[in-house]
Amino acid sequence: MNEKEEVKAFDKLTQVLLPILTIVAFALTSSKRPDLGLIFNLFAQIFWLYSSYVAWKKAGQIGIFITAVILTIIIISGIINYWFLG
Repeated sequence: MNEKEEVKAFDKLTQVLLPILTIVAFALTSSKRPDLGLIFNLFAQIFWLYSSYVAWKKAGQIGIFITAVILTIIIISGIINYWFLG
């Protein structure tokens, strides 16, 4: 598999996992399981960061990327709070 095919495969994986992980994260959070919701949301952020970076580079949509970075920091803070300090 060459580099372009690998990128296309990751793009397809992103389009599937991004909404699934995000929806599961919000469902867990709203089901009074914010600890697990944060973990799923952190996994989703991998794909949000990738997608928003591509949107920034291809279409100049830097606001999406900045939001994804800030949300990632917030989610990491929440994980530290729930899993290590709580």
